Amino acid sequence: MGIFGRKNDTAATTATPAPVTPDLAALTGDYTIDPAHSTLGFVARHAMVTNVKGSFQEFTGSLHLDGSDPARSTAVLDIAMDSIDTGSADRDGHLKSADFFRTEEFPAMTFRSTAAESLGGDDYRVTGDLTILGVTRPLTIDLEFNGAAKDPFGNERVGFEGKAEILRSDWGLTWNAALETGGVLVSDKIKLNFDVSAIRNA
Repeated sequence: MGIFGRKNDTAATTATPAPVTPDLAALTGDYTIDPAHSTLGFVARHAMVTNVKGSFQEFTGSLHLDGSDPARSTAVLDIAMDSIDTGSADRDGHLKSADFFRTEEFPAMTFRSTAAESLGGDDYRVTGDLTILGVTRPLTIDLEFNGAAKDPFGNERVGFEGKAEILRSDWGLTWNAALETGGVLVSDKIKLNFDVSAIRNA
């Protein structure tokens, strides 16, 4: 049994759940994501030949970890769309425009978890609702638990790395331009990357 849920196997409905270890039970509590030590990034294919990487610089989030019943663990994330950063002011401005995120009308992207499971070891899978442009669709994130530690300032931290893939067209993000050599300027598939550090609430 892991932090976010029970092991996903065909015998899960009949097997006796593994006991919760003292170390796991000790992680039970509420946590706040530390944006100064977390990264929410994405990768898109550009002109069919290169990858453009970006991230969001402003976001808030929280985790509830339940060591006694890990399936009840939850995650919440709110991202400021105006904080998008791809290293190019012109490109960022285009992404904020009506062609893409329409940030004046839809200032936030949100994620609310709905389920979680253990894949064995330190690997987990979290499913939830991702809302972009007012459209809500399911998103599955594969996570690796990096561990827990107390930092030099006395904060109890937990860390996760995660990844997911989406088709942006599923959320109405359909702008594109055709290339003379064939194909399109921006890929429909977007890779999402998460590197999260969360501090236990007092």
